[in-house]
Amino acid sequence: MASSSSSSVVFSIIVPAYKENGNLRPLVTRTFAAVASAGFPAGSVEMIVVDDNSRDGSEDTVAALKKEGFNVVIIVRTRERGLSSAVIRGFTEAKGAFLLCMDADLQHPPESVPLLLRALEKPGIEFVLGTRYGKGVAVDKDWPMHRRIISWGARLLARPLTPLSDPMSGFFGLTKAVFERSVRRVNAVGYKIALELYVKGGIRKHKEVPFSFATRTVGESKLTGKVILHYLKHLRALYWYAYGYMLLVVAALVAFGLYVVARRLL
Repeated sequence: MASSSSSSVVFSIIVPAYKENGNLRPLVTRTFAAVASAGFPAGSVEMIVVDDNSRDGSEDTVAALKKEGFNVVIIVRTRERGLSSAVIRGFTEAKGAFLLCMDADLQHPPESVPLLLRALEKPGIEFVLGTRYGKGVAVDKDWPMHRRIISWGARLLARPLTPLSDPMSGFFGLTKAVFERSVRRVNAVGYKIALELYVKGGIRKHKEVPFSFATRTVGESKLTGKVILHYLKHLRALYWYAYGYMLLVVAALVAFGLYVVARRLL
């Protein structure tokens, strides 16, 4: 259990949430138990739940947890929607020098939080990623095959943009300094804010931490066809940001090559 003092906060955990009330109590209690067991000083870790006006009792749950001594607050947004903008809001409000994002659905194990935080505070590390594809970990056997295929395809499409093994995991952290230098360029649309921040943050050094991915037991998945479409549009914008005029040059060279071949065939 952590003190609610804000003056000593070093690490801020941001949890975007929509209709996740059933998961909030185990998420908070397990996370703070994990950081306490790992030796993090009382009060050094805060959790910020950013809720998109769920109206499912999440506010009452967080208020009760806060009364019990957990350093957790909830921000309820009534005019904004979306995971990425919720993460940005949480990072902006965070007091810590090290920022971590995790899902509310317990698919990101709270027991792995200390590992990511310790990795992030190492000298020179600007970004840390929880990966489902590291050595010695496994994806839950009950995760549907179509979700595995979608994840594989999404990783493949993002590969030219980043060396990260699992930029879609949603379990990631970065320093406040990196966030502040990149936030003005960030497009807070869609679900893959980690990829956006990595590309636009100009990350010089990162570290990956394997974790065993679990299936959701409470609530419903947020993955829809609309989300996939947004991801493809997001990728297009990131490719343009990363490669810009180089893409035009390649397209022009291809067009010229086709023109030359066509002339020879005529």
